[in-house]
Parts: sequence; C-alpha cells; structure tokens
Amino acid sequence: MADSAGIQQGSPAIGAAGLVPAAPGAGGTEGSGAAGGSARIAVKKAQLRCSPRPKKLEKLGVYSSCKAEGACKCNGWKSQNPPPTPPRTDQQSNTVNLQEPCRSCSHTLGDHVTHLENVSEEEMNRLLGIVLDVEYLYTCVHKEEDADTKQVYFSLFKLLRKSILQMGKPMLEAQESPPFEKPSIEQGVNNFVQYKFSHLPSKERQTIMELAKMFLNQINYWQLETPSQRRQRVPNDDAAGYKANYTRWLCYCNVPQFCDSLPRYETTQIFGRTLLRSVFTVMRKQLLEQARQEKDKLPPEKRTLILTHFPKFLSMLEEEVYSHSSPIWSQDFLAVASGGQVPIHTVISAAPVARPLYHSTSPVSADPSTCGSVSPARKIASVLEPNSVGEKRKPSDPLPHEENKRPRVVGDIPMDLINEVMATITDPAAIPETSLLSAHSARDEAARLEERRGVIEFHVIGNSLNHKPNKRILMWLVGLQNVFSHQLPRMPKEYITRLVFDPKHKTLSLIKDGRVIGGICFRMFPSQGFTEIVFCAVTSNEQVKGYGTHLMNHLKEYHIKHEILNFLTYADEYAIGYFKKQGFSKDIKVPKAKYVGYIKDYEGATLMGCELNPSIPYTEFSVIIKKQKEIIKKLIERKQAQIRKVYPGLSCFKEGVRQIPIESIPGIRETGWKPVGKGKELKDPDQLYSTLKTILQHVKSHQNAWPFMEPVKKTEAPGYYQVIRFPMDLKTMSERLKSRYYTTRKLFMADMQRIFTNCREYNPPESEYYKCANLLEKFFYTKIKEAGLIEK
Repeated sequence: MADSAGIQQGSPAIGAAGLVPAAPGAGGTEGSGAAGGSARIAVKKAQLRCSPRPKKLEKLGVYSSCKAEGACKCNGWKSQNPPPTPPRTDQQSNTVNLQEPCRSCSHTLGDHVTHLENVSEEEMNRLLGIVLDVEYLYTCVHKEEDADTKQVYFSLFKLLRKSILQMGKPMLEAQESPPFEKPSIEQGVNNFVQYKFSHLPSKERQTIMELAKMFLNQINYWQLETPSQRRQRVPNDDAAGYKANYTRWLCYCNVPQFCDSLPRYETTQIFGRTLLRSVFTVMRKQLLEQARQEKDKLPPEKRTLILTHFPKFLSMLEEEVYSHSSPIWSQDFLAVASGGQVPIHTVISAAPVARPLYHSTSPVSADPSTCGSVSPARKIASVLEPNSVGEKRKPSDPLPHEENKRPRVVGDIPMDLINEVMATITDPAAIPETSLLSAHSARDEAARLEERRGVIEFHVIGNSLNHKPNKRILMWLVGLQNVFSHQLPRMPKEYITRLVFDPKHKTLSLIKDGRVIGGICFRMFPSQGFTEIVFCAVTSNEQVKGYGTHLMNHLKEYHIKHEILNFLTYADEYAIGYFKKQGFSKDIKVPKAKYVGYIKDYEGATLMGCELNPSIPYTEFSVIIKKQKEIIKKLIERKQAQIRKVYPGLSCFKEGVRQIPIESIPGIRETGWKPVGKGKELKDPDQLYSTLKTILQHVKSHQNAWPFMEPVKKTEAPGYYQVIRFPMDLKTMSERLKSRYYTTRKLFMADMQRIFTNCREYNPPESEYYKCANLLEKFFYTKIKEAGLIEK
C-alpha cells in the first residue's frame, strides 16, 4: 500500500529473494518479511547445531585466529580445497580433518581451534549462532544500496565478528543505551488515553484502548524510511537527529529480528515523542488509506471500529503529538487509576503474510484472545491415541504429583505464623478483589471468575469415526470451524475444516451460553512426548476478557493430566510475542529426533516449544502468586512493627563503660542484624598485599567484571554522579592496592562492596549490570573465604 512518499505500511525488514534486506520503504511481496528471513536463519542454525563436533570446529575455525607458535597473524582458517558452489551432494561428508592446513598460514585447522577444545556444547552452539548472523550481515552489506544502512550493517558485522574472536557476548557500544527518550511512545499513548478518555463508560473506554493497542502495534512493525529518503521528502527537517534515531532503530529493533544474537527491543518502548513526530503524519495517511482500500475485507465487527473511530482517534492523538504544551509527554503525568494501562500486543497471524490493519486489535499482553498458530499439512503419525470424544475441563480436576504442590516453608518463618497469615488472606473480607482494570490484576482473572460462576465452560472435544455422532459435539465443532475461519481470514476454510474434524486432532473449546466462542486445536503425539498446537482463537466480540490466557492454562493442565509435558508450535514473527507470554521459547526441549517427520518444517515461521511443570496448577497460578504476595506483605508489616519498638536508651556509658558488644544493644537482633563472620587479620603487610592482589586479579578476570573495570563515564551514564556520591571501580582499587592503601582487609572489602552497592542503587534489577553485580559479589566473597579472611 505504498503511497507517493515511497513508504509502505508494515513493509518487511527483509526481502523475500535470497534473504536480502529490502531497502526500507521499498516494501515486499506477500509472504516476505522478517519472519521469512529469521525463520530460514533459525532452520540453518538448528541444522548446524545438530552437526558433529568436528563440523562445528571447522565452521568456527574460519572465524578464529591462529594459535600456532611463532605469533601467526592469520585471523581465520581457510580450506585449501573449498567445496564447489553450489556444493555437490555426492561430495558432502561429515568427516573433518583437523590436520588440514590453512590456505593462508599453512597451519592446521586444529591450531585455529585449540581454544575450543574444552568449550561446552552450549557455548559452541551460541558461537555458531553468531557465525550465521555474521554471514547474513555480510550478505546485507554487499546487497544494501543505501549508504547509511550499509554502514550500520557493517558496524554490526564487525561487532559480531569480534565477539566470535573473543568468545564474548555482543555488546553495542553507544553513548546512550535504551530507552532513548522518556516518556516512551507507549507511555505517551497510555497517558493520552487517560487524559482524553478516562471519563467514558467502561465499554466505550475499552474501544479506545483497542484502538490504542492497534496503533502501538503498527509502530512496532513500521519500516522507517532511510535518512536519504527523508531528506528528499522533508528537506528542512532535523537530519542529524533523525539519522541518530534511524541508526538506533536498526541496531536495537530491526536487525535483531533476523540476527537474534543481538538483543531486540520494541520501538514503542525505547523511543519517544521525537521519533513519533517523524513518522506520524505519513503513518496516519497510509493507515487510513489502507483501511479504505481493504474495507471490504474487514470483518463486520472491525469495520465500524476502524473506519469510524480510528480516524478520529488519530486526529486527536496528532494534536497531542505536535502540541508544545501537551501534558501527556510530561514525566510527571499521573495516570488516572480507573483507566488502566494500554499494553502492547503482538498479533498471531495464520501465515507469514503482510500484516493487515484489521489484525491489530487483540491484546496479547493483557489478554491473548485472538491467536492463531498454523502449521501446514504434516506427515501422519504412526501411533494413534484413543481418547474420549467430549471431556469437560474442571478447575478441580486432580493433577499428578500432588504432593509436590504442598506449601513448603523455607527459612526461619514458623509454620504457625504462616497459618495465621493464611487465615487472614483467605478471608474474602480481608483481601478485596483486584480491579480488572488495574495494572496489577492477572490477565486471566476475569475469565477465572466467570468460570467459577458458571458463565463459561471448557470442554475437550473431537470428531470420532468409531462412535455415533453426538449432535451437541458436532455443533460445537462447526462453531469452532466458524470461529477459526472468521478470526483467521487468510487461512483456507477447507484446511481449517479438515483439521478441526480430523479424528486425530482435538480442540479445547470455550463455551458460553451454549455456544462456542473460542478454542485451541491441537494434536497429541503421546509416543513422542509432545503435542502440536495448530489453531488458537477467540471470537472478536468476546476478546479482552482473559479468555486466551485461561484457555492456554486449561490446555496445560489437561496435558499434565495425560502426562504430556511439551508443546510445539510454528509461529510467525507476530505470534512469537504471544507464545513467549504463555511460557513458550525458541529453545526447544524436545529432542529433534522426536518431532522430525511428525510435524512439517514450515518455512517462514519459527518453531517454539513450552515445557510444562507438573507441579504448577496453571489455572490457579496467578491466584497463588497473589496469595504469596499477601503473605510476604503481612510478614513485612509484622517485622516492621517489631523494628519500630522503642527501647530505653543505654546508660552504661555514663557509668564509665567505653565499649560494649553490638549484640548487647537492646533490639538490635530483632532488626535482623547478625554478627559479621570473623576472619584472621593478616598482620604482615607483604602477606596482606599478596593475598589481596591475588583476590583482585581473580575478580578482574571474572566474566561478569566488565562493567566495573573503569570509572563510569558521564557520557555513558547521565546523572550517575548526582546519584552515586562515592563511586568506586576495579581500576581505582588496583591503584589503591599498588600504593599500599589497604592496610586492613576491611578497607579492601569495603571498597569492593561499594562497587556492588553503587551498581544496584543506580541500575534497575532487570538490567544486565545489576545481574553482573550480584554474580561478581558472590564470586568475590567465595574468594575471600578461600583466602581465610572471613569465616566460611
């Protein structure tokens, strides 16, 4: 749907032919896109990771410098007999000769990979993944015509190449790290909904939230125009600022879609008003134009929403985007409690095709209602499992390993205290129900409450050739076929009908008022230990109620009951976000030999898996977490009440006492204080210096020490020195140690502890720096104990 500006809505990051990135704005054919490229790369990675270890060494040797004696400068092994292009199948062999000499330096392949001899398979597979990303980026550099994009590709290519040589993790070196502007686009749109629509009735406000989610989702998959294209279209714009944002978008949002060695971020979460202003006008025009062109394809319930409400929504938002005094972009904006937050969602499409506008209205992060993961026809399984045709799912169905679910008390909390707290939180009057619009409410809370009241039911049903057809079940199957066909309009109806009525497939159906409103179609392979999920959808007018999450939770418990603990499904790029929220991962736990030949390799989609834990009652999981939070809250309140107790002051100092043990102070132990483990203080300065030097060297060599090697630069962490009053780093400690500053072990330990404390004070708990501090701190105290400086 390209317009005169040359930018296509939702145009893919990668072209369809030859895995070559499409020039941003050039668009792509139906079926192309990042999903196709990333899926093909994922297949190649899976094949390479299943290769014999010698083959892996050969692949990594090409990107490894020579380790032979004599200071060889060869930076990669090159075969003297390279395979023909394209490779001939009759010459393919798994045998790799580590003694084969390099074409450049004449040293053997073994000399290039000596550093990989003791590397684990997991680490080797990680490096192989980076290798394939490097090769793909190399193709990108040569195929890309835009100079700015080519430069970014080349920089990322060098970064990944360096990561292979150093066996490290790719870390983008930039003056700023995400997020680049606050508030983010997502927060700004949330604030806009609160600011303009919080007064509306619940039903009308829900419509606005759907429009907001749809808009946010479009931005996340929008293809930015290149800086050169933008200069031609808007000559007087801030070219330098746009180029900086374009580079960031490529590095953090676009390229990681097909190079998963790099961390990927959502555009709406790391960019703010500046980027939104640069794309809003063109994006608004093309979204509305697309809606008009495709109005006949829109489902009836979506037509009014998009053609009537969406233009007005965009016009109102446009005023706030370009207004200099709009309050929604203030970091001090306070959201109205009744409005809730607008979560970003990703759409689960039936096939990897160009994303239509009307697929963008079901919120996965709040309620993954409309979801469809479709696998094409696959080979027939040799083992058929007899199962009941219709089986009602009850929340009270017993699960195996029930003894594993009994509450266990860890630590020093008395059991009678736990029971006393539990008695207060199980009282309905003690804990009011969480508001369904609250950001803290579970996605499936509304659906769970409706199930308890009998409003909705869950049944596992399927067709049968051995039993007399049940009229009610056949009607439900027809209803499921209609729901899937309606919600997945690009899937052939004949294909959907064939799978829904296939006796080897079952469907967990969601029934409301006697009619089907949603379901998950699946096929079980008991002999192979997994189930394939085929379709998942909820009818449009019943979305945003938590049904999607509750459906998946019931499906998990059903499979735990039948002792099948693995799900597999093929998902295109828009489905990946939904399945991640449901516990799926690209790291497949099922051995490849178990599923190859049972489900078809689906080009253009990513295979994802979910391993179930039989100890988790999934349909009640959020309730359990809620109770646990309340227990912790009550325990903290009790502890605080004890700490706040005021004890009489100490009078012993008036009587001439100069010093008392800390533990003799009344109330000190009630605060949780414990005596610090005592260790021997090395009196010999040389011995102390040698011991501390060894410990510091171990710490600096640790893999998690990289963030703390040098003082923090102001350009890398704005405002750091306003937050951290006493900075410390390993370089400063080395200088202090060299100058014999550390006359006691306590001085040395205090400086080291300050590094970890500063890091945790400045960085959020989910950051990589925070995690590095925790791991390095644990390692440091292990070394301190080994040296005998504190008691073990």
